[in-house]
Amino acid sequence: MSEILPSFVNGEWWAPGPEALPGATPVRDASTGELVTRVSTEGLDLGAALEYARDTGQASLGALTFHQRALLLKQFALALTERKDELYELSRRAGATKADTWIDVDGGIGVLFTYSSKGRRELPNATVYVDGPAESLSKDGSFLGRHLYTRLHGVAVQINAFNFPVWGSLEKFAPAFLAGMPTVVKPATPTGYLAEAFVRILVDSGLLPEGSLQLVSGTVPTLFEHLTLGDTVSFTGSASTAERLRQHESVRTGGVRFTSETDSINASILGPDATAGTPEFDAYVKQLVTELTAKAGQKCTAIRRAIVPAESVDAVIDAVRARVDERVIVGDPRDETVTMGPLASIAQRDEVLAQVAKLEEAGGRIVIGATSAPEVVRADGSRGPVPNGAFLSPLLVRFADADAPAVHAIEAFGPVASIIGYDSVPEAARLVGRGGGSLVTSVATHDPAVAAELLGRMAAFNGRVLFLNRDDARTSTGHGSPVPHLVHGGPGRAGGGEELGGIRSVLHYMQRTAVQGTPEILTELTGIWHPGAASESGGTHPFRKSLAELRLGDQVVSPLREVTLEDIETFAEFTGDTFYAHMDEEAAAANPFFPGRVAHGYLLIAWAAGLFVEPAPGPVLANYGLENLRFLTPVSPGDSIRVELTAKQITPRETEDYGEVRWDAVLKNQNDELVAQYDVLTLVAKEQQSPSAG
Repeated sequence: MSEILPSFVNGEWWAPGPEALPGATPVRDASTGELVTRVSTEGLDLGAALEYARDTGQASLGALTFHQRALLLKQFALALTERKDELYELSRRAGATKADTWIDVDGGIGVLFTYSSKGRRELPNATVYVDGPAESLSKDGSFLGRHLYTRLHGVAVQINAFNFPVWGSLEKFAPAFLAGMPTVVKPATPTGYLAEAFVRILVDSGLLPEGSLQLVSGTVPTLFEHLTLGDTVSFTGSASTAERLRQHESVRTGGVRFTSETDSINASILGPDATAGTPEFDAYVKQLVTELTAKAGQKCTAIRRAIVPAESVDAVIDAVRARVDERVIVGDPRDETVTMGPLASIAQRDEVLAQVAKLEEAGGRIVIGATSAPEVVRADGSRGPVPNGAFLSPLLVRFADADAPAVHAIEAFGPVASIIGYDSVPEAARLVGRGGGSLVTSVATHDPAVAAELLGRMAAFNGRVLFLNRDDARTSTGHGSPVPHLVHGGPGRAGGGEELGGIRSVLHYMQRTAVQGTPEILTELTGIWHPGAASESGGTHPFRKSLAELRLGDQVVSPLREVTLEDIETFAEFTGDTFYAHMDEEAAAANPFFPGRVAHGYLLIAWAAGLFVEPAPGPVLANYGLENLRFLTPVSPGDSIRVELTAKQITPRETEDYGEVRWDAVLKNQNDELVAQYDVLTLVAKEQQSPSAG
């Protein structure tokens, strides 16, 4: 590794000259104190890097659709997977055990895979995302409105904490990239060399669109002076720093979007039913110890407050102590027996000890662990103290007063939790709320009524709530593990921000705009055919057209087909659907929705398929569903129906020789009244298929 950790800006690797070396910040191995690298941005033109992202990065990403970006995310994940052993090795220098590394490295790669999959399944193969149905703004349907999302024309800046240098970057990068925004990563200094490593792997892969990802290794004191409308900042760190950044004029009046994930005094409640000996009690204790020791407790989602029934406090302490003694081995992660590594740095260890001292001063009593330097397992397997290592034992602090302000206000960002007792379910929920807003609270209970009461009383204080019991203990992702499918963030003290959450997080990097116009204009803007826009019927049947030949508005208009009482009775007998509305004239007439016996809705849908289908083999490969089905006007014996089927949306699949076509299906009766409407989904070949030889 070079003497000064390089940045990747303006499409190339950059590092300060040797004159910057004396002032560069040293970064040391968390276990041994050995020098790993130095960090400095002296001489870096940050403004030029941001402009490069806005110009070059925006242009390269703007040329791609959601699906094309999603496929690149998968390729990024594969590139990192191929070289993840390099990241594992570096993670050990940061104090990460093998399990810790899986959380950070494999977790980050998993985010890329997830967003690649969700992007291709839930977003169109386009550059605009349509939100909600069209709204008719005129009686004749000539003036419509709907909401569209388009990407922000700026740069997504991420300022990350030291604890997850890979996952913390990739969970922000993936949705921004999918939205079409270039990213600038600013990692925390103590573990920035891990961020540099994963960026280098992606650069080496040759897959990155030009300007889509940059890395600034070091401080960025003038960052906010260079930000403008259209830029975003995602910050992970302390609440005080977040508040200072939020007050910058670029954010307050300049239109820069700012989201933060900050301090969080997360709680875990042991339900009143989860007494010692129950599976819920055991699962609670196991989870509490895991959250104390994973990443040495350096997780924004770690449990800081164990809230348990007053009569169970001693039992929980005893069980936690037994599990720590049995399972936890503190030491250098390069020894395979170690289950908890050091903190990220000596400075971080000292900060944790300072916060523990405050907890003790406020009435807390350490009941598990000690603040003295522990004897640890060294890299060579020997045991003993390591003067330059940032090691600390797991600590559990007991408070007799559950309302002691320190319990709910002081976060020791390490292997430290406090335990307090409660006397009732409402009190447990109230104690959760005293934390001022959290990323997550977990509850161990097998009683649905307890779960429901707690959720109603405390959900508003949390970004996520996890319920743990005997039925999901083996499959639960855990209290401290955000998943890309669900929101990560929390109200109040937790920062009020929001990350992840599936496609929801992609939209954070886009602008929702109300667009009004004619059906023709909205069809052009959205890639979705709107009723009233141009349509064409009577020529080549649309089912005879390949994806390359098919156009929005291509249409089938069928003749009328009469429905008879015999048809209704035959369908009822054949399917077994003898619901009275179809078979009993008197009962049907008494129903306020029907004039008498009526045709089955599914009979009409089946007939509609027969009216619009073109049966010969051709580009249409399969019908794989219909959506948004509504029956609007009943059909009586003697009525007739016809169908209008119109190509509504055409979505090629990037990696297949076919795509999806969504058809607008409308059934009308002989009086031109709307009988039913729905979307038909088909898979259609991209090109005409050659007839087989025979």
